[in-house]
Amino acid sequence: MKKIFFLLAFFLFSISFNTSYAYKVGLLMPTQNETRWYNDGFVLEQKMKNAGFQAELFFAGDADVALQQRQIARVINEGCNALVIGSIDGAALTEVLKEAKQKNIKVISYDRLITGTDAVSYYATFDNAKVGELQGRFLIGRLKPYASDDVKYIELFYGSIDDNNARYFFNGAMKYLQPHLDSGKFVIRSKQIDPKVIQTPAWSTQEAAKRMSSLIEQYNYRPSGERLDAVLAPADCIALGIVSALKREGFTDSNMPVITGQDASPEGLELVKSGALGMTILKNPDDLSSVVVEMVEAIAEGKEPQINDTTTYDNGVYVVPSYLCEPKIVTKKNMKDLIKNL
Repeated sequence: MKKIFFLLAFFLFSISFNTSYAYKVGLLMPTQNETRWYNDGFVLEQKMKNAGFQAELFFAGDADVALQQRQIARVINEGCNALVIGSIDGAALTEVLKEAKQKNIKVISYDRLITGTDAVSYYATFDNAKVGELQGRFLIGRLKPYASDDVKYIELFYGSIDDNNARYFFNGAMKYLQPHLDSGKFVIRSKQIDPKVIQTPAWSTQEAAKRMSSLIEQYNYRPSGERLDAVLAPADCIALGIVSALKREGFTDSNMPVITGQDASPEGLELVKSGALGMTILKNPDDLSSVVVEMVEAIAEGKEPQINDTTTYDNGVYVVPSYLCEPKIVTKKNMKDLIKNL
């Protein structure tokens, strides 16, 4: 009898000691239609399960905000302990997260900052300002504005206006580009610089191609027309649209303007390899998912997760404690070394 009692006590102790036991985590990604988000979702789900958590993964269709709101409400009602949300529209989740706050469900904002609410507990992302800085510095390195008296002609693209990250990417790049615009070394023929004008709704490749085609028509950006030396594109999905529009007008991989990218998507890497895209940014999903799992482990144990930024990411209600992973620039020259293990 004593032996049975001892075994039962040990079993109950083991359950209480293993804080991940029956700990439910809802994983909500913005879409399955982009390779990056599709891969991130499944990598994160597997790591959560390997850590002993019950993880349920949802994709919000083709970036369907209403669907994501319903998915979040469902997971909350099912009694989850924590939410990891890659939001579509960071400002659209205020109402649905009120219940999470009331139920003391911890919310981790995944790579895109959720704004307008104090329900967000932590933010796990990459150093988004640095992403833009890497893009801006790359363009300067390739265009060499101080090497000659030549003016360089550039155009700017912005991400989706409803994605808070787009602001950090753009401001990071402009930190380096603006002085050369002010000095007249860089010229934007279209004079389009306002984010509301140069934005790309929903990070759409088709919308980027449409705007690039419009710029080509208005300013005669063709191999035999007016010069276009570079295009600031904040992400591969936007760069793909820009490249396709330019190729329709006769540009080739060898005479393409210098174009930036981000996400090291398979399509983006192919363009870097061919020379059509000057660079992309690698945001290793393994790095970010590992940080998120460690955050959830700490929360489950009643501890504070590791944080390395407490000043940058103000979501309009408060500055969200954040962990920033390191982005890396990928070019044709270093691609083989950086991508081989992914």
